[in-house]
Formats: sequence, structure tokens, C-alpha cells
Amino acid sequence: MIEVKELTKVYGARTAVDHLSFKINNGKIYGFLGPNGAGKSTTMNMITGCLAPTSGTVKINGFDIYDEPIKAKQCVGYLPEIPPLYNEMTPFEYLRFVAEAKGVSYERALRQVHEVMELTQIDDMKDRLIKNLSKGCRQRVGIAQALLGNPDIIILDEPTVGLDPKQIIEIRALIRKLGELKTVIISSHILAEISEVCDHVLILSNGKLIANAPIEELQGKSDAAAHIKLSVRGDEAGVIEVLSAIPEIETCTVGTSHEEGVVSLTVTAAGREELRDRIFFAMADRRYAVISMEREEATLESIFLLLTEGDEADAKTKQRKQDAPERDGEYELIDEEKEK
Repeated sequence: MIEVKELTKVYGARTAVDHLSFKINNGKIYGFLGPNGAGKSTTMNMITGCLAPTSGTVKINGFDIYDEPIKAKQCVGYLPEIPPLYNEMTPFEYLRFVAEAKGVSYERALRQVHEVMELTQIDDMKDRLIKNLSKGCRQRVGIAQALLGNPDIIILDEPTVGLDPKQIIEIRALIRKLGELKTVIISSHILAEISEVCDHVLILSNGKLIANAPIEELQGKSDAAAHIKLSVRGDEAGVIEVLSAIPEIETCTVGTSHEEGVVSLTVTAAGREELRDRIFFAMADRRYAVISMEREEATLESIFLLLTEGDEADAKTKQRKQDAPERDGEYELIDEEKEK
């Protein structure tokens, strides 16, 4: 388990990570989600002890990462965004070197190297130079080194960046397989990545934690109102009149129809009550044929946009103030034309 309390990192006037507090429990795949610059990689580096925080604490399986770094780091395998590979080595040579650096005994190191190569499917390239491997294969070697020492927790920072679609699918399948054996934490700004493989999501924006919940729970909270899309054969005014007579329906938006005599609409109703039967029979009473009707569920993308909507504008305003020259306690606005 990882326990983070009031973790903060400040660079000059900029706060990269702002008093983060959360817990990571065993046996799940966690996703760190956020836009570029949200503080994901900085947080990962502090959790793994690669970067000292300005303030705050991190405990891994009860060991403080800064007071008991060796014991804490033995519990974690880490793949940074840029894998720490030695290009002039082969995967086998490199993994043996990493195992020895982690303090694994010679016999155990040989056994573990073969195990992680088999798990990450790099056996057939173990004697090729790393510099000659594809990016996807180098990512696999990076994941393999994170598994050495048999840590309880695997942390992967942007594991599929720069990969082609086939490689992304393969790495995601590998992550799901790892999730059956370990606690996995993935840092990413790719929404599909988190949605595909994670059980639980933590969303960061401007260094702050703005969401921490299972994906299903976030979807439930964001879908407090029912959104139903439907296409009805009939006249627009009559269709809207029918929908207006249903008390639970709050809004009705007419969309673009691609078929003459068919009205396309999206309705929003209070609560999560199922209204499709009521809408169907109300339309049938007026002899309007319902061609299609489906409920729209909240997606991770819509949740993310909803939660981070105002943060980017606020962050840019704050950054402009921090970057502007300060004079007598006030910020001077620079006239770019005069500067020229």
C-alpha cells in the first residue's frame, strides 16, 4: 500500500504538485490522469524517491520513502516516461545488470530475468542490442526491469507514448496481465488508456487532486441526470409537445436529422429514472413512430472535461501574474509593442 500525505513540490514561484493526499491499496490497477503539466510525472518521481518533495510524506508498505529508502524502494518497480536503458547491452545483459543492482542474488537473478523476459515476451530478442529494438520492444524491456526484485507495486509513467496502435494494444494487454499479479499505477494523459485498463482513477489538474474514485463511481456521479437520444417520425412541434407533457423531462434539444419527416432530439431528465418506456408509449398515443432511442452514459472523457473545465484558464491567469515583473506589490503588464 502507498500512503501519500500533503505531498508538495515547488519550483521557484511555480507549484508543480499542491498538497496531494491519497492512498493506493493492493490488488488494483490505478490510473493517474491529467493534462500535460498536471504534475503526474513529478508525483511519480516523488513517490519512487527519485525526486525530493518540498514538503509532505510518502509511505510504501509502511516504510517512509525518505527515512527508509532501501526498504521502501524494494517494494516498487518503476518505469519512467523515458526507459532507463543501456543501448549497447542486450536485454539479457541489461536485465542481469539491473537485478544485481537491486541486490538480487546471482541464482535468483538468473531465474527472475528468464521469468520477466517470458512474461513480457522478449525471449526471442534477448541477445539483440537494445538500440536495434523497436520502441515497443524497448518499452517491454523497461517494464521487465521494473518487475525484477519481485516488487508488490509497479509504477508505469506514460507506458504507451510513441507506440503504434498494435504496440499499444500489446502493452495494454501486458498491463492487464500484470494487474492480476501486482498493484499497478499508470500515469497518463490519454483518456482511452486509463479507461481501457484501470479500475480506479485519480485525476490531477494544476498539481491538485480533483478526483479519486473507481471509474464506475465517477460515471455514476456525473450521470446524475439521464440523457436520452431519440429519433421520431412525426412533426417537430407535436413531438416536442409530447415530451413537454412528461414532468421528469427538463430539457429537450432538437438536433439535425438526415431523413425527411424524422425529428432527432436529446432530452435530459431529472434523476436516473428509466423513461424510455414512458416516452415510447407517449409517442405511440400520438401515432408517432419511435425509430431509435438510446441512453447516453457519462464517459471518462466527459467526466475529465467537466472536472477540469475552468482549471486551465485559471492556471494560465495565475502563471501570467507570476511571470510578469512585480513592482510595489503589483504586477506590471508588459506592452509587447513597446518592447519591440
